[in-house]
Amino acid sequence: MPLSEFILENAPELREAIVRRNVRDVVAEKIAMLIASGVLQVGNDLPSERDLAAALQVSRESVRGGVQILAAKGLLAVLHGARTRVCSDEVGPEFRRAREARLINAYELDDVHAARLVNERIVVGDAAERMDEETLRGLRQSLAMQASALEDPVRFLVLDREFHMAIYRRCANPVLAEFVGDLFGYMMQQRHRAVSEPGAIARSHADHAEILRSLEGRNREATARAFDVHIQRIYETTRRVMGLPPAAHRAEKTRLTG
Repeated sequence: MPLSEFILENAPELREAIVRRNVRDVVAEKIAMLIASGVLQVGNDLPSERDLAAALQVSRESVRGGVQILAAKGLLAVLHGARTRVCSDEVGPEFRRAREARLINAYELDDVHAARLVNERIVVGDAAERMDEETLRGLRQSLAMQASALEDPVRFLVLDREFHMAIYRRCANPVLAEFVGDLFGYMMQQRHRAVSEPGAIARSHADHAEILRSLEGRNREATARAFDVHIQRIYETTRRVMGLPPAAHRAEKTRLTG
């Protein structure tokens, strides 16, 4: 038996890794992740094919193919004369990573916030130092598209996630990149409510613009500081929509009673 066949026979994980998935399968997985993480919720209309294609950086035909896969699995309803709609969030085992993303919601808000502050600083700082022009072009395009979605929370959240994930993927450590990606998806139902508030999307868009400027300068510390501001804003708005007191008030109460 040739050595190459012997290696593949005895290392099935390598054999699986070289199986080429077509782009429509990748698109289906990405949309399934958006559903599993709560970015897209049951009853939401999907952004248009054109918007999804631009956000995911694939062709409209690939988006159409990915949607057909998920429609066949009962996750999406393709309606003639209307927008495709999410009709189920029961993501199957074939989208294992998508299912696992939900587990982060088992943790407390303050713990997740603290984890984001620590780990995201490392990831985005590393990404700033390793930033390339192709990723920057994609981020600039995303920022322009976000500006046209200031009154469309669902479309903005799709773009928001892809903006963050593109940055995380530039980190040298893929484990940390995936971990902070899961943290990003925490309590997305509350995030939907938060971005629906007047001016909320515009503020996030402004945060993203500052993040992009820091990344363009390949400035590690400036990028980390920009993310700190953005993460803190998300934390505060999440507390508000959950009916919790502001973090400063909570910290003062803890100090007085501790």
